[in-house]
Amino acid sequence: MYNLAVIGATGLVGRTMINKLLASDIFIGSRILAAASSGSKGKVLEISGRSFEVITVDEALAMKPHIALFSAGAGVSGQAAGQFADQGCFVIDNSSFWRMYPDVPLVVPEINAHTISPETRIIANPNCSTIQMVLVLSGLHRRYKIRRIVVSTYQSVTGSGQKGIDQLNHEETGLPVAEFAYPHQIFRNLIPHGGNFTASGYTSEEIKLVDETRKILGDSSIMVTATVVRVPVRGGHSESINVAFENEFEIQEVVRILENTPGVVIQDDPSQNLYPMPLFAEGKDEVFVGRIRRDESQPCSLNLWIVSDNLLKGAATNAVQIAEYLIKRKMAGPAA
Repeated sequence: MYNLAVIGATGLVGRTMINKLLASDIFIGSRILAAASSGSKGKVLEISGRSFEVITVDEALAMKPHIALFSAGAGVSGQAAGQFADQGCFVIDNSSFWRMYPDVPLVVPEINAHTISPETRIIANPNCSTIQMVLVLSGLHRRYKIRRIVVSTYQSVTGSGQKGIDQLNHEETGLPVAEFAYPHQIFRNLIPHGGNFTASGYTSEEIKLVDETRKILGDSSIMVTATVVRVPVRGGHSESINVAFENEFEIQEVVRILENTPGVVIQDDPSQNLYPMPLFAEGKDEVFVGRIRRDESQPCSLNLWIVSDNLLKGAATNAVQIAEYLIKRKMAGPAA
C-alpha cells in the first residue's frame, strides 16, 4: 500500500488530483492524505464517493508519505517541499516555485520522464499551457528541429481557481461578485494578459511558456514569443501556435508524427466541422490538435490549434502520471 499526500487538497487542482489518484489502478487501496492550511483542518471533502478529512501540512509530513503532490501555491511549496524531500518523500510540485531550478526535473512524462533519477526528490509539474504545447511539439522537434514558436493562448477561468469560476458565473447570472479574480469583467470579454506584468511588458505567464518550453525540450536555442489571453470559458485552454522549423516538412508526415505521439489526439476534418474545442476537451486527459496547415508566408513553418483540459493533463493528470512512473520504476513506495 502506498502512502500519498495531496497538499492543497481543498483547491480545484488538489481535488482533481485526489480524483485521479482514486481512478488509478496503480494506487488502488492506497492511503490518501488530504492536507491544506490550518484554516481548513477538519473539513471533509467528498470526492468520487469517498470522504477525506483535511489535515494540516505538518500532520501530513509526520505521516511520512511516499509521494506528496503539491498544489498549494509557490509559497507553500518553497517552504514545505524541502521538508518532505528531506525525509525521503518524492515531491511532485504543481506550483512555479521549483520549475527553473537546474537540478529539479521539469517533467511531462511522455517527453522527458528519463530526467527523473532514483536520487531525485523534487519534481516540478510544468505550467498547464506549456504542457499541452510541448506534448504536441515534442515529436516534431525531434524530426525537424524547432527554430521559433509564436503562441497565443486562450485560457479558461478554471486556471484562476474557484475564484475565476465564481466571477464568470456571477457576472453571467447577474449576481454580485464577492471577490474578483480579474481586473475587468470576464463575461462576454477577453482579458489580454495572465499573471503579473514585468518590466519587459510581458507577463509572468508568458515568460513561463518561454523558459519551460526550452527546459522540457532540452534546447535553449528555441525562440519563443507568447501572448496570454483569458477567455470566458469554464474549462479547457486553447492555443494558436505558429512554429518555424530548421528543416522542411510534409504535412502528411507531420500528421503521422502527431498520430504516434502518446497522449495526443488529432481532430482535423474541416468537411465535418471537426477541430479541437474546449467544449469537448473538458473532462478528458488527452491533448487535442487540429487546423494543421502550412504557413504559406514563410518556409518551414506550420500552424496548429491545440486544446486541452488545464485541470487534467495541464495539472492533475500530468502529476499523477509522474507518480505512476515513480511506482512503475520502483523508485518510490514500500518496495523502493
